[in-house]
Amino acid sequence: MASDTKKELYETVLKQTKALLDAEKNFVANMANTAALIHSTFGFWWTGFYLVEGQQLVLGPFQGPPACTRIGFGKGVCGTSWKNGSTIIVPDVEQFPGHIACSAASKSEIVVPMIKNGEVKAVIDIDSAELNTFDEEDQHYLEMVADCIAATI
Repeated sequence: MASDTKKELYETVLKQTKALLDAEKNFVANMANTAALIHSTFGFWWTGFYLVEGQQLVLGPFQGPPACTRIGFGKGVCGTSWKNGSTIIVPDVEQFPGHIACSAASKSEIVVPMIKNGEVKAVIDIDSAELNTFDEEDQHYLEMVADCIAATI
């Protein structure tokens, strides 16, 4: 896979995600398999989900080291993405006001809200140990993945 372009890898992830979702309708199982799929394909530092529970995001299925378990509405990158209902790409987490450092190894991040019926139900959170990892291509494909999973809620 090393010779595959990022677009080709995402196309494969999207196809595999759809296949997994066709076989299973449980939201948690789908998040778990999707986190593992993205994490193993790209080798990101941390790949996972936070679920909306009241006025907090609660840690869901993930791959990587232990993480923050609860994030307040509008707090950090995840809480801000939830509040705004839009994807946030952070090239350098040290430059994001109010960044919540679950791990000092995290250098860049992307957070994609999972929206159903106009309401954010969860977010996909991916951290990289490198600066400037994520771009509009990541956003494009991860938003499609988020839409697929949100449909299983």
